[in-house]
Amino acid sequence: MYQYDHIDRDIVSTRVEEFRDQVARRVSGELTEEQFRPLRLMNGLYLQLHAYMLRVAIPYGVLSSVQMRKLARIARVYDRGYGHFTTRQNIQYNWPKLEETPDILAELAEVEMHAIQTSGNCIRNTTADQFAGAVAGEVDDPRVWSEIIRQWSSFHPEFAFLPRKFKIAVTGTETDRAAIKVHDIGIVIVKNADGETGFQVWAGGGQGRTPMIARLIRDFVGERDLLSYLEAMLRVYNRYGRRDNKYKARIKILVHEIGAEEYTRQVEAEWETIRDGVLELPAEEVARIRAHFADPAFEKLNGNSGGFAAKQFEDRAFARWVKSNVRTHRKPGYAIANISLKPVGGIPGDATAEQMDAVAELADRYSFGEIRVAHEQNLVLPHVRQDDLYDLWLALGNHDLDTPNIGLLGDIIACPGLDYCSLANARSIPLSQQISERFGDLDRLHEIGELTLNISGCINACGHHHVANIGILGVDKKGEEFYQITLGGRADENASVGKVVGAAFTGEDAVDAIETIVETYVANRHAGERFIETFDRIGLNPFKEALYGAA
Repeated sequence: MYQYDHIDRDIVSTRVEEFRDQVARRVSGELTEEQFRPLRLMNGLYLQLHAYMLRVAIPYGVLSSVQMRKLARIARVYDRGYGHFTTRQNIQYNWPKLEETPDILAELAEVEMHAIQTSGNCIRNTTADQFAGAVAGEVDDPRVWSEIIRQWSSFHPEFAFLPRKFKIAVTGTETDRAAIKVHDIGIVIVKNADGETGFQVWAGGGQGRTPMIARLIRDFVGERDLLSYLEAMLRVYNRYGRRDNKYKARIKILVHEIGAEEYTRQVEAEWETIRDGVLELPAEEVARIRAHFADPAFEKLNGNSGGFAAKQFEDRAFARWVKSNVRTHRKPGYAIANISLKPVGGIPGDATAEQMDAVAELADRYSFGEIRVAHEQNLVLPHVRQDDLYDLWLALGNHDLDTPNIGLLGDIIACPGLDYCSLANARSIPLSQQISERFGDLDRLHEIGELTLNISGCINACGHHHVANIGILGVDKKGEEFYQITLGGRADENASVGKVVGAAFTGEDAVDAIETIVETYVANRHAGERFIETFDRIGLNPFKEALYGAA
């Protein structure tokens, strides 16, 4: 993984000391909360419903075991013993004391971490495929290019105060695990007809009040031109993006209103003026950064481990965990192990300090000290020997981290909702727990099969409900919490926004409504058909009739 150079270290340490002074002035009363607000937001500090919340960046979702131990220590010393992993490959601490936040940032700096670019109208933490460098079929490693984007975008003077926050995601395979089509800019690493590596660029995706799927802007941008093309895209947005209405300030609105063709025309014109300048990527700099992502010391192994197969035959529970939580690695004899942070009845994305310490220890023992954070709010050990999976699974079970539900109905994405967030209209966490418990029978969960369910406590869609097979949005009706359901969304390479099924449900009725939707799917599916495939085939009406009765 990338190691800070002296520039990175100086930037982060200087920012910590600046913020320490700013906090001292706020605590003394020299700064009002209104004056302090833009200063704290530049350092990832929010004022939520009950307390401050600190959001820490995990660039492109990559953590070392040393960094994970530091996150555990911060949870234990400065918070209430846990952290919350988010859909943006960040971690949030919900209860830090204001006067201690500079100490937290100082400790993060010790392990090359920070909270920069986790808030504000800037280019946010760049996200990527959590299986980067481990999965087969990659054109190139998205971590390399995400790091290049990070270095270009950090403190970019022209883009420090954009019309609105700006998010970029990168994937290196045809299978999109980074949800690039619901980002402001989505990047797919591709090869052109001449075999050259470059980038397919999308723009204008997003969720929130007006969910939109990104539009293809350019089929191919060469490696040397990546930053100049991104710069051109940001310049056009910065020039024309709305600043008079925050609900119309995102790039998706600009692309929609002027049209993808006109936006592309202006980007291309802007690009021609800058593409041969200082933003041209030097090959030696790309090579320097790429060296940080060299393979670990893989062993030469047989890809068909008899011991691994035997353990699955002998232990049905282990076989079930392998089926749902383990993915194929590009190296024979290795596997990608997903760690669910969604135990039955648990809070999606939460991990205790003890669990974080345990994952760090297991990463050292089984995965070259490397951990990934998935945008589904789970963790990943990317490089595990197949013959070690059984021992890993047993060890995870000692810490309630062995739930076999990745990609299934129990793998719920949920924002903190009204339990923490001052913007929320309804609670997300209790509803997610109730649904998890209703579908807590693991045999039933596996029989239902692949199905995504996401919950947002408000229209800002931090829970990504728009692009879930079953999406749930919390709404307020005269002071009472209701839940609107959408069906048919997906965040993969075939991304689509779900359709509202009908009138919202009370909290008491919402779980039964999900039960009805699942039963309708099971009754109508063909053999081997996933929920999204059944929905695409039969449409919304059978679900609507089951929920509300015939019209």
